[in-house]
Amino acid sequence: MSYVAPLKDMMFVLNELAGLPEVSRLPGCEDATAETVEAVLQENANFVQGVIDPLNWSGDCQPSSLKDGVVTTSAGFKEAFHQFGQGGWQGVQHPVAFGGQGLPKLVSTPCIEMLNSANLSFALCPLLTDGAIEALMTAGTDAQRELYLPRLVSGEWTGTMNLTEPQAGSDLSLVRSKAVRQPDGTFRVFGQKIFITFGEHDMAQNIVHLVLARTPEAPEGIKGISLFIVPKFMVGPDGSLGERNDVWCQSLEHKLGIKASPTAVLIYGDGKFQAASSPGTAPQPGAVGYLVGEENRGLEYMFIMMNSARFSVGMQGVAIAERAYQKAVAFARDRVQSRDVAGSSGPVAIIQHPDVRRMLMTMRALTEGARALAYVAAAASDAGHHHADPQVRRENMAFYEFMVPIVKGWSTEMSLDVASLGVQVHGGMGFIEETGAAQYYRDARILTIYEGTTAIQANDLIGRKTARDGGTVARAILRQVRQTEEQLQAAGGPDLTAIRSALVIATAALDEVIGFVVAGAKTDVRAVYAGSVPYLKLAGIVLCGWQMARAALVATQRVAEGGADDGFLKSKIATARFYADHVLSQAPGLARSIVAGADGVLALAEAQF
Repeated sequence: MSYVAPLKDMMFVLNELAGLPEVSRLPGCEDATAETVEAVLQENANFVQGVIDPLNWSGDCQPSSLKDGVVTTSAGFKEAFHQFGQGGWQGVQHPVAFGGQGLPKLVSTPCIEMLNSANLSFALCPLLTDGAIEALMTAGTDAQRELYLPRLVSGEWTGTMNLTEPQAGSDLSLVRSKAVRQPDGTFRVFGQKIFITFGEHDMAQNIVHLVLARTPEAPEGIKGISLFIVPKFMVGPDGSLGERNDVWCQSLEHKLGIKASPTAVLIYGDGKFQAASSPGTAPQPGAVGYLVGEENRGLEYMFIMMNSARFSVGMQGVAIAERAYQKAVAFARDRVQSRDVAGSSGPVAIIQHPDVRRMLMTMRALTEGARALAYVAAAASDAGHHHADPQVRRENMAFYEFMVPIVKGWSTEMSLDVASLGVQVHGGMGFIEETGAAQYYRDARILTIYEGTTAIQANDLIGRKTARDGGTVARAILRQVRQTEEQLQAAGGPDLTAIRSALVIATAALDEVIGFVVAGAKTDVRAVYAGSVPYLKLAGIVLCGWQMARAALVATQRVAEGGADDGFLKSKIATARFYADHVLSQAPGLARSIVAGADGVLALAEAQF
């Protein structure tokens, strides 16, 4: 089954929930009119549906391969990436000064979703390049930006993020790669990096590695890490490519999912390629690197990449959930099995069975809720960067930063549930690879792990986003939720009344947990962190429920006004009602497990496991 971009729902969320009209009035965002955005999204949908989606299944079956240090990507990827760059899709949200389109994050977000729905493996290359662009725009010198950014934005070159080492996963204080300063001001980089997405490939002319390493005199721990540009091919002052740098791919990982994405083990400073290209000479060992920003501030700069990537990974969760939902609906319409429980003359399509409806509605509601929350967060980021009022900028950035671990953590956990339900809807056929449902489940499994596990996102939500300011931002968001509750009450009607009732109870549960986190962070920190992931899930459930309630309010008003697309609007109300009855209703139980569940989590001594 081919992917079909949900443009109608995307435009509804952009206009009615995320405030596209307001974003288009921000300084620097004036080009993002509703007509322009709709045209951009339609063109993007045409591209990913026609060019990228057809490579998804074949790439899973025939992954990238490595031979003699050279990676050949899955058939069709190289040509598709060239079209991706030619179409300007890498530069949607990047500055016009470097060849981008300069559109708001709110516009690039549905484009990111569509690309990942069409082909998650392919989309990982642009995702990492986006992060490299953000890091260099923030911390690079003028010369570095002028040299690298136009070529990254155009898709001529791609970028990577080199953090992880065999002994340094989530704990980057253990990074041991070293960088030795040379008389000319460059550095020679030595070490091994693992899990490097698109660390070696044949889709672009050059690969710009951003590498964490230590200088010899650096202090231990995270305060001694610096960031370096290490290009695959040396770059002249005019951007021309020279000799191969001393960085090479030792191996590719064999993975559960995202198989077409080459995940490389990279060796810096081995001398292999220099020796091969210059036989009979004694090459100087070490990969040539260029310091980004100041020494010992590398982790700070790398977090710019990571925060950009974390939001995008959250969108991957929404994207794979949408793809799994579409696949399940198509199968449920076609698969004929068993009589209707209410009676029928013969077997019916399984979409007629109540429990299949329950699964499909769960998939739909979770996906739409997560999409809405992410788009609203993207709009806040735009206001945080572009609004003329400094106070409004601060408030919106605080909102966005609070949402990032939720968008990343909740949306990816949600995608696992949705992809799993997609397999279940298919029954035994879902367990068979040829049907395609299993690929979405396998691909989704990495999303809760890379760019910071769900536990890391949850710890961030507790420590930096809730406890640090005494719950100020969290409670400010709850005040917005309660305004929606008041609007639901004023609007009335059976659906909105039921949605309000569930939202009021869920909001109270989240409020209680915020109070527990703020108080417990000072008195019993282990008890608070024992409930960190449930807290993140609770926040995701409630805040997505808030967006679903807002959608129901708008849809109800449009129906009353005689909205042109009555069927779509009524489906929004029905989906929001389902979310309230079946998803928001989980909030009190989660709150109870957080507030009173720490003793059970910590009851056993280590030896008892």
